Amino acid sequence: MEDTSVLLVVPALILFVGVVASKISKLIKVPDIVVFLFAGVLIGPAVLNWVNVSTHSSINQFILTFGAAFILYDGGREIKFKVLNEVKWTVALLATLGVVISAFAIGAIAMWVFKIDFIYALLIGAVIASTDPAALVPIFSKVKIVDRVKQTIISESAFNDAVGAILVLTIITIIQSGSFSIEANTVELLKMVIFGVLSGAVVGVTFSLSVSEGKFGLFTEFAPIISILAVMISYSLAQSIGGSGYMSTFVTGLICGNKKSFKLWVPTLDFEVQKNVRETVTTIMKISIFILLGMHVDFGALSQYWIQSLFIVIVLVFVVRPLSVLVCTSLDRSVKWKRNEVLFMMWVRETGVIPAALSGLIVSSKLPHANILSSVVFMTILITLAVQATSACYVAKKLDLIKKEDKKSQLVPFSELD
Repeated sequence: MEDTSVLLVVPALILFVGVVASKISKLIKVPDIVVFLFAGVLIGPAVLNWVNVSTHSSINQFILTFGAAFILYDGGREIKFKVLNEVKWTVALLATLGVVISAFAIGAIAMWVFKIDFIYALLIGAVIASTDPAALVPIFSKVKIVDRVKQTIISESAFNDAVGAILVLTIITIIQSGSFSIEANTVELLKMVIFGVLSGAVVGVTFSLSVSEGKFGLFTEFAPIISILAVMISYSLAQSIGGSGYMSTFVTGLICGNKKSFKLWVPTLDFEVQKNVRETVTTIMKISIFILLGMHVDFGALSQYWIQSLFIVIVLVFVVRPLSVLVCTSLDRSVKWKRNEVLFMMWVRETGVIPAALSGLIVSSKLPHANILSSVVFMTILITLAVQATSACYVAKKLDLIKKEDKKSQLVPFSELD
């Protein structure tokens, strides 16, 4: 009975603290993810020791894996095929070349700063190379940025999470195998991408049909459950055939979010219920991931490496991100990007859920220099969310990127963006 009580108390406490932290974030006008991190530190073993979830426990692994997969699935659903058409090449470049530039640039700097082998430094760069749809979507839902900039940034954040996750997993495979082969690792990367996309597409189409009106819509009234099931099956199927589970769940979400493109419709009532359930599950996963990350912060490493970690973040924000955006937007000649649009994209690059989840998985795997990585990730999340997310509205206003008919939106504080 005691074990059962503990089993129920731990998640209940995490969620309760998350709800309270969310309310506090609105009162003090700080992004909720930042407050979740500090809440995790507070209730974790470093301070109050109310909760101590081992990084190796099955519940920790489940939350990090399923949470990251579901958030990617939900991010995929936010992207519309029609939206992607105008800016597709810029998005593709930012989500691929941009991630590679960021990963290798930060890797080179981290190798010099921390005096570690390049493969481990590259792993640090790969983890923090992607941006965060969970932080960006709420901002743009309230502040009406010009369409193509908003669409590019949100689409990039959804795609580069999957690309970043694949790059991280590829590097981990190289580290664990102890050898590097361009041919073998290129084949492995292609295999992860292709099988990930294929499995995601199969699951996406199958489950979209099953909840849509028509003769194949056998589970329409179970649409919310099907969403959760789709993520689990999509991830598991991809992993079983050597594909990327994260890429698969993202593609599943992309297809499920574009049912109308396939002439499929979900009854309005079922759609609304499914949407509410998705938002609830995403919120629960976001709370759990960041509170767990706060619990597992290695303060020994943070106290030892905080100056170096802060330096990495400053270089990422003011040098590496602007460089990657400049290169990628310059290569896409089909879109005549304006200077103010490019400057805004350079500034908005919050780090959040997926890097946090990947960091947790790496720490739990006990890879060499995982303590350094966790210090850099924690500092990157903290600085980018506390500074860049809170200033996005102000920067958009100064760069004249607020839609003319929505000028009043520029006054909406971050506390109202959730």
